[in-house]
Amino acid sequence: MRPGITLKTLILCIAMAAVAGCSNNDELELAEGASSEAELYHTAQRYLRNGSYELAVQSLQLLESRFPFGRHAEQAQLELIYAHYNNYEHEAAIEAAQRFIELHPQHPNVDYAFYMKGLAAYTLDQGLLDRFLSSDKSRRDTSFAQESFAEFTQLLGRYPDSPYAADAKSRMVHLRNLLARKEINVANYYFKRGAYLAAVNRGRYVVENFQQTPAVADGLAVMVQGYTLLGLEEAAQNSLDVLVLNFPEHPALDGEGNFAQNYSRDEGMFSWLNKLTFGLFGETEAPAFDNRPPGASY
Repeated sequence: MRPGITLKTLILCIAMAAVAGCSNNDELELAEGASSEAELYHTAQRYLRNGSYELAVQSLQLLESRFPFGRHAEQAQLELIYAHYNNYEHEAAIEAAQRFIELHPQHPNVDYAFYMKGLAAYTLDQGLLDRFLSSDKSRRDTSFAQESFAEFTQLLGRYPDSPYAADAKSRMVHLRNLLARKEINVANYYFKRGAYLAAVNRGRYVVENFQQTPAVADGLAVMVQGYTLLGLEEAAQNSLDVLVLNFPEHPALDGEGNFAQNYSRDEGMFSWLNKLTFGLFGETEAPAFDNRPPGASY
């Protein structure tokens, strides 16, 4: 038992959880006993207002199964998306949104379903700790970000005047920053493995495809360093000129137009173990470009 938690406290917590569970069951039984569509719908509405999203999900699903063609059916399907999302059931929210889009493509509020698909994907990888602690999402799987970006793109393409368009655009800016940063992280990894050309390609991809993101500066720095290590001095100088012109304060520069963070082939970047295992093991001293301010979440 953890220090500070007494047996009495533990028993009290278990008892409270049991009471809460019984209360939920009792409330759900009341919902199941509703005699009309309107009564069941209003019960679901009460759960939504109270933040009882699990009960709201169950009530809305029950309403749809009992009254699939009722007057509240379509609105209940929209609210089911919302209830799933707020109950941290993001995959279920995406599925419910897609189902609504397929069933009601001409519905006046179908833009909401597109928006919620993007929003649910946006937070798809959010775990319990992420709600309280900041973490660098660019170092994790970013497939959720690509999916979210694609959904928001669909929303803006189909419904540019949607009331959800402004928020979608704002989130897309963050997603582009995140995806660009992921590419830089991969480039830094390639430097550690001695894969200079692969690192250069990642840096160039950021410069060409993620304009207006903070990672562009690091993309140029990656290109300078990679070309230098490949012995392509002219290409390295061209990239350096662009970096100095556009980002003179980049930490890889010494303030006089020179590349301060420069590693050459002869500086012993790799340990003997790293060389022997072709980069799989062993510590390396390699470039790691990251011009983000401390605590940045992209």
